Amino acid sequence: MKIVILCGGKGTRLKEETVFRPKPLVNVGEKPILWHIMKYYSFYGYKDFILCLGYLGEMIKNYFIQYDLMNSDLTIDFTNGPVIEIHRKQSLDWQVTLADTGIQAMTGCRLKRIESHIGKDTDFMVTYGDGLCNVNLRELYEFHRSHGCLATVTGVRPLSRFGELDVQGDQVCNFSEKNQVTRGWINGGYFIFRREFFNYLTNEDSCVMEREPLENLAKNGQLKIFKHRGFWQCMDTFRDMEQLNKLWQQGQAPWEVW
Repeated sequence: MKIVILCGGKGTRLKEETVFRPKPLVNVGEKPILWHIMKYYSFYGYKDFILCLGYLGEMIKNYFIQYDLMNSDLTIDFTNGPVIEIHRKQSLDWQVTLADTGIQAMTGCRLKRIESHIGKDTDFMVTYGDGLCNVNLRELYEFHRSHGCLATVTGVRPLSRFGELDVQGDQVCNFSEKNQVTRGWINGGYFIFRREFFNYLTNEDSCVMEREPLENLAKNGQLKIFKHRGFWQCMDTFRDMEQLNKLWQQGQAPWEVW
């Protein structure tokens, strides 16, 4: 099954980093968050990736083109060349399709533009290039196969960033500090779609997957939620990046299952 990763956004809320690189290449530890996402999928046996590129997409292309060189020891013989000998090669056993989907395109349009890379009559997974979690992908797929609908979205209940006030009039009855789990379910990414979902998408730059396409799926009774109660964290802001790096550096990264 192919894994589509949306990598084209500008990441303006993380501008401290994204003025220099696309958000999927922002590091968690010594590797880009995109590498962590792909490593997680590959642990479950999903190794055929399609990356939807946009803003600074050439940097993501270069990252994979130069992966062996940049992650291995090298001997360079300049007398006849140069000739490069690679030592301790750290090759990947992934297949990665790098698809230019436009600078201004929204998520639904990006997905529509890689339709030709998806095989006929098949399911495929979709996620964002800036979120990490420890959802069991085998259980997610089994759930998707069991209900027969066109789509499954992983629902998560992240920790709130703000204290919660229980009030009556102007009286605070209860004060709950940060790190309280939000009450409702939100879109955590980690989707599975049947190929028919492309019929809900358009090739217009303005097509946002999370609006009319998913709203119409829900109205038609074709969208199911897989409830994930474990770890989930997106990297929207500098603070998010620092938190993910702290977890990694302390050896407490819940997504590090490999």
